[in-house]
Amino acid sequence: MNIGEIAKRAGVSRSTVSYVLSGKRPVSDGTREKIQRVIDELGYQPNASARALANGRTNTIGLVFPPAGNHYTGMQLDFIGSVVEAGAAKDYDVLLSPSGMDSDRSFQRLLGERRVDGAILMELRLHDDRFEHLNSVGLPAVAIGRTAHPENDWWVGLDHTALAEACVHHLADLGHRTIAFVNRPEQLLRAGYESAHRGLEGFTKAAAERGVTSRTYCCGDDASSGQACLERILYDEPATTALVTLNEAALGGLYRGLANAGRHVPRDFSVTGVVASRWAETVNPQLTAADVPAEQMGRLAVDLLVERLDHPDAPARHHLLAPPISLRASTGPAGTGPAGTGPAGPGPASPGPASTG
Repeated sequence: MNIGEIAKRAGVSRSTVSYVLSGKRPVSDGTREKIQRVIDELGYQPNASARALANGRTNTIGLVFPPAGNHYTGMQLDFIGSVVEAGAAKDYDVLLSPSGMDSDRSFQRLLGERRVDGAILMELRLHDDRFEHLNSVGLPAVAIGRTAHPENDWWVGLDHTALAEACVHHLADLGHRTIAFVNRPEQLLRAGYESAHRGLEGFTKAAAERGVTSRTYCCGDDASSGQACLERILYDEPATTALVTLNEAALGGLYRGLANAGRHVPRDFSVTGVVASRWAETVNPQLTAADVPAEQMGRLAVDLLVERLDHPDAPARHHLLAPPISLRASTGPAGTGPAGTGPAGPGPASPGPASTG
């Protein structure tokens, strides 16, 4: 079935059918309804390649989303799902490109063959070649995350600095004086991952402001690394009574390590961090956390990209989100803890060296 057959059955010209399908020119309501009835009766679906040639659009968004390690974490899958759903709501397909560098073949095909109308970038680095490359070739892009200098970019970001600060202040208000920070894997910190750096910045700043003793750790994106990291935390400083984490993939292991050490949450040890709500609610007790609004961020990113496509000359826009901490059951007043491990008294912040869990 093609446009010619539709035109014949509707008693109109091929160009009129084309105008109805593309929306490029106005067509009377009566004619449009007549053509639409024929399309519905025949179950016609326009060929995507032909449509792209006709109107210059593929109606496809590229989601450039490399796995940070050898697998996608639950939170990363939440973001992928949110972009796919938001794209579908606006009649856009989503093509996933698992590219980390602008030299990757998948990324080059995305650019060279113009398979997409625009791209959404994830797993952003403070200095990200992919964003710069997309801008240089004129492919509209929106980032989920911020570079070090995002002033002229389109992006949706989570304020990891402010959220990590809020977690420290929450624990300090509860009387905790020795707090650990569990970050993402060390290789991501070295690569300049934005969330890892800004979260570390916020934790360190708030720890200094509140005069708590602090140590920072890098941890692999899995439960076994989380358990090993927790063991290292208690070995380095048995007086630790709380931790803040950005690593939801390690959360189960952190809890298991506490249980193995005889630390009851939250009576002996408080846990908080920046985690998507559905993951915060899978642990027991449920995690007090700044909930990552993955669904909202994916929707906002798609909205911004469609806005860029529809209005190429519009000035850059962005959204910086800082959700409040959702109080659940994993934090409580600092207690005496197990025998011999009472909380340390007030003292200056002293972040220790990062260690791989």
